[in-house]
Amino acid sequence: MAAYSAVISLSHTLDTILAPGGLPISPQRRKLESLRDKVSFLQQFLESSLRKTGDHAAAESLEAKIRDAAFEAEDMIVSRTSYIVEVSETKLLLFVLRSVMVFIFVNTMLQFAVKNFVSAALQSVTFDVVRILMPVVVILNLTYLLSKYVMEFKTKARNVKYEVQFNSQEIEALHKIIEKVGSVVEKMIKIRDESEADDQKPMRNLSSAGSSPTGDFSVGSGKNVVVGFESDLEEMRTRLTGASSKRDIVSIVGMGGIGKTTLARQAYDDSYIVYHFDTRAWVTVSQEYSLRQVLIGLLDSAKILTEKMYDKREEELADCLYKGLVGRRYLIVMDDIWDTQIWDAVRRFFPNDCNGSRILLTTRLSDVALCADSFSPLHKMQFLKEGESWNLLCKKVFGEKDCPRELEDIGKAIARNCGGLPLAIVVIGGLLSKESRRQEYWRNLAENLSSIVTKDDDQCLKILGLSYNRLPQRLRACFLYMAVFPEDYEIPVAKLIRLWAAEGFLKPNASKSLEDLAEEYLDDLIERNLILVSKRSANGKIRTCNIHDLLRNLCSRNARKEKFLYMVNCKDNVLKQGVNITPHRLSNPPRRLSIPPRRLSIHPDLLSIQSQILYKSEIHNSSAHSLLCTGARLIYPSCVYLGYRLLRVLDLIIVRFFHFPAEITKLVHLRYLAFTYNEALPPSIAELWNLQTLVYHNWTFGKCPVFPVEIWMMPKLRHLCITPCRLPVPQNVRMLVLGNLQTLSEVRNLRCSVDIFKRIPNLKELGISYEVSPSENWSKYQLEALVNLHQLETLKLLFKYSSHASEIVNPPKLAFPEKLKRLILAGCGIPWSSMTIVGALPNLEVLKLRKNACQGIEWEPVEEQFCQLKHLLLEEVDLVQWVANETHFPRLQRLVIRSCYKLKEIPSGIGEIPTLELIELVDCHHSAVTSAEKIQEEQEGLGNEELKVHIDLRRYFKNKFYSKIFH
Repeated sequence: MAAYSAVISLSHTLDTILAPGGLPISPQRRKLESLRDKVSFLQQFLESSLRKTGDHAAAESLEAKIRDAAFEAEDMIVSRTSYIVEVSETKLLLFVLRSVMVFIFVNTMLQFAVKNFVSAALQSVTFDVVRILMPVVVILNLTYLLSKYVMEFKTKARNVKYEVQFNSQEIEALHKIIEKVGSVVEKMIKIRDESEADDQKPMRNLSSAGSSPTGDFSVGSGKNVVVGFESDLEEMRTRLTGASSKRDIVSIVGMGGIGKTTLARQAYDDSYIVYHFDTRAWVTVSQEYSLRQVLIGLLDSAKILTEKMYDKREEELADCLYKGLVGRRYLIVMDDIWDTQIWDAVRRFFPNDCNGSRILLTTRLSDVALCADSFSPLHKMQFLKEGESWNLLCKKVFGEKDCPRELEDIGKAIARNCGGLPLAIVVIGGLLSKESRRQEYWRNLAENLSSIVTKDDDQCLKILGLSYNRLPQRLRACFLYMAVFPEDYEIPVAKLIRLWAAEGFLKPNASKSLEDLAEEYLDDLIERNLILVSKRSANGKIRTCNIHDLLRNLCSRNARKEKFLYMVNCKDNVLKQGVNITPHRLSNPPRRLSIPPRRLSIHPDLLSIQSQILYKSEIHNSSAHSLLCTGARLIYPSCVYLGYRLLRVLDLIIVRFFHFPAEITKLVHLRYLAFTYNEALPPSIAELWNLQTLVYHNWTFGKCPVFPVEIWMMPKLRHLCITPCRLPVPQNVRMLVLGNLQTLSEVRNLRCSVDIFKRIPNLKELGISYEVSPSENWSKYQLEALVNLHQLETLKLLFKYSSHASEIVNPPKLAFPEKLKRLILAGCGIPWSSMTIVGALPNLEVLKLRKNACQGIEWEPVEEQFCQLKHLLLEEVDLVQWVANETHFPRLQRLVIRSCYKLKEIPSGIGEIPTLELIELVDCHHSAVTSAEKIQEEQEGLGNEELKVHIDLRRYFKNKFYSKIFH
């Protein structure tokens, strides 16, 4: 519920003001501390008072009152802070004006004195000198004095020294706002006490939802749990890899949530199918699509897309797709098609070379599938049988363990009442895996499910609503926030975590960082099957995630209902009704809302929406705390209104600014800022003294702007993510420390001095690129000083040379800190013998050596090194002979070798590593491919079926350099 997130946010605000070194509060500190105590009580109360049983409607109403009160109190506080900043700026301007007037007066009087009191003999000469020098002296003194006061003012801004004074009436108003929920709390306690335990009474009121959502549910979170699809998968294998040489179209048809996408994904990733096709591509179409996005998605998935293609027209993109597929046996998956128009638009771009290519469609609509190919039989998904439903539920709740005997009969009833719908079973399984395993609770759930689960999509939303209602308070705001992102959007986990932290959803924990806490929240939501894993990094961490359409629909409904979020996109009811959305309408929401929305999420898929929301400037007095503009492509508005003075989150990364919007520096409450700009940032960016995350993309190619030195005066900064920029070194003696900075990427030509690293002692992730000449003197960059970053876990070093060099005669000397877990090197050209420095790192889990990272023809690692390495990538290195076995990489799980044309073979000892799961070769020498296949055969002969070998030779015969070696 938004009540909890509102109270948490208010608590954060009070903690910031009352913290040591925070805003000076005078003379009402004690009363504000008393207010904080009351807010802490509300927070604890909400944590322990979930709406478990009883009157849910009454509970919702009472929590809404707490939410509104917390919003009102916080707005009053942050508005006062903003007012103080504005007043201070006004005072500075008045001082400047007064100073100018004083100097003009002094200048006039001094000239008058010289003229009247200096002796006549010297008067003419002296007056001429004074007349010449006086303006210079005045200007110099004026400049010095003004710069002194301006710097003093900015220092006060950065150090949060504004004097915030609440008068007695304001303090009393704040207390009344919070105290008026006292009776609300008493009523909620009474409700809670009447329902003593979680499972004592049957659940009478289950949440419901309305419209029919889109898409299918991928069963499982990390690795998909597939039950009941064995025969379907076998049929897919047969139809996709059959003897027919013509280009066949295979359609999977069924209702939402029945597993169409899951089956398609299983077939797409099946090892035999991967081996059978030269090229595979996957694109999700959904209800709202554009032909351009579909083409780019196909090109990207097929690994044909290049940076230059983004600027091409649709016809040119289609031609690139056709040329990329012609002559190859390809598999194209078009997931979640809703109409025939998109198929009619793209079908001609898939060449029919009679080589056994296949196109796999998933859709809810039979007529769409028949339109694609009326002669091809439809593969209609069936509901799971009772036994399959029970098996799936067991796997989701108990994993590999058995169900307790006392719960078996009730569990089978729950599975049966889900109607054979995988979506319902998986969601209920996620709920049961987190809840009490008592018979009373399971029995109550079984009795209620029988009345709400049907074959209707709308009924599924009731199950999803039940899962949402059972979420702990700490997770609800994080879950609702998923509605901020567009449909079918792959959400970068790093961005999601930073947004959660900036929004104030995370309850601070002394023993954990905000980022670690957010990862725990994310893992919890994934385990409940409410968020899906899209991609994982080499070390197993989640890189991107998404949310199923049904669940996103639920988020959207609840976010609107709870005034948590206002979404502007092509699905808004007001758009469907033909109502023009204007900024004025946004600032004055429908009358049923007692307060304006706290967050505005814009999905600029329609140019009309862009013009209405981004180009206008009529929004005034908005209480919005977040403005997010999220989409797949950059947009170019002529101007953007940024008059939301209470903003904490401003995500405009897809908006290209041609001029720096000065209004940004007035948003002193910003904690998250992301935008794209074509010049260097001004020093005034440091006035955002609350900023935690700064994401800055410079879209002017070839330029490498210098970051303002004032960046060192932002002590709250935690993540600084920039396109290649130069980071200035502060020259003053006084130590400026960014003690909270954890992420810094990507910095160009950084001088890694000990002094610099002392200023960022807690850095965990660092990315540096060097663009230099091949004969560069590396001593001035002091790369050995990297060892002083004692908390560093991820390091990316890229070396690019101004001219091509076949051999790097003067490679840099490197040293690394012991806590390093991920290391990516490219272009540094260090000899293979120097890899002992890397191998000695005790915590290294991922090592990626790209394009000339090492030079030499032979590599023989030292035994008992790389003791924790799990993932090894070799890409575009000139290695010829490699000597290695299980003693060199004792815990290796994945070995990936790409474009290493000179490597003759994979060491046979690699196959003896007991933890090895995958050997992947892309565009490698034929003898290396043979050795990898031989390793797999040997391991299969020894009974090791876990080791997989993937071979991809899509550019094998096209590379001229490789052809010379091959022949």
